[in-house]
Amino acid sequence: MTKSLQTLLLIAATAATLSLPIASRSAIAQDAASKPDNSAQNKGQDQTVQDQSNVQSDRETTAKVRKALIADKDLSMYAHNIKIITRNGTVTLKGPVKSDDEKQKVESDVTGVVSRDSLVDQLTVKQ
Repeated sequence: MTKSLQTLLLIAATAATLSLPIASRSAIAQDAASKPDNSAQNKGQDQTVQDQSNVQSDRETTAKVRKALIADKDLSMYAHNIKIITRNGTVTLKGPVKSDDEKQKVESDVTGVVSRDSLVDQLTVKQ
């Protein structure tokens, strides 16, 4: 390889490397401009999994509820995968189940772990 070819390749590689941050900043700016800000819409929404308390008693309650649901082999995969959010002892269930009967079965399994007063049912029946 000749010295001039090596120099040319070095210049090309350097130029490509230096242009990457500029191109990525441009893509980020374009992406941010094209996506709407849903912050106002998301305020006041129901609890999400991110709202799960990190208090040990809440984590233990969540684990017990999950174990009770997984132990029930009559439940569908949907029911086994519902979201369980425990905060200050109150358990919120979210997600789809296959039928009204399955929804009642999930509630029954959960009330074996926590009282019905501590249960917020936001399950939906999948159509």
